Amino acid sequence: MLTKNLEQTLNKFGAYVVKQSKENLAKDVNKYGSNKAGGDLDNSIEYTLDVESNLFLVDFLMEDYGIFVDKGVRGKTSTYPETRSSLSKFQYGSGNFPKDGLTKGLQSWLKKKRFQWRNKLGQFMSYESMSYLMARSIYNKGLKANLFFSTPFEQALKNLPKEMNESFALDIENAIILGVKK
Repeated sequence: MLTKNLEQTLNKFGAYVVKQSKENLAKDVNKYGSNKAGGDLDNSIEYTLDVESNLFLVDFLMEDYGIFVDKGVRGKTSTYPETRSSLSKFQYGSGNFPKDGLTKGLQSWLKKKRFQWRNKLGQFMSYESMSYLMARSIYNKGLKANLFFSTPFEQALKNLPKEMNESFALDIENAIILGVKK
């Protein structure tokens, strides 16, 4: 049976989630004073739809660290009490993260963005010193949950069953009409 309408509905679902996720990331980036969105995470968000013998698989793909940005990470000593990161299943100091992974990631990000603080004497701090200070703060306090992906996914998922039923009914109707015409 042809499932053109059902595939169209699932493609619309995937495109909506990707578009809204990117918009949410851009809002979050702009909230902190940057005038441009983008970056590795934003550029990596996409979906694929695989249709195999009436099996429909919608996969959402993004950089590995996207889940930490979305769900937040609890800190070792404290966490953001006003956010949902305290409910996150991820926590620094649990032994589940690679050693110095956060510091190395921050250092490469700082170098890429060419961002440096000045010390009390007005000299630029090294990328190593900055990444260490930032990593120590994040390790202790945690990362605030952004929910850039979870929110649009859950919103779109609420409407999906109704839209899928309508699309499937159209596909069955079209199959019946095609069968009658033959």
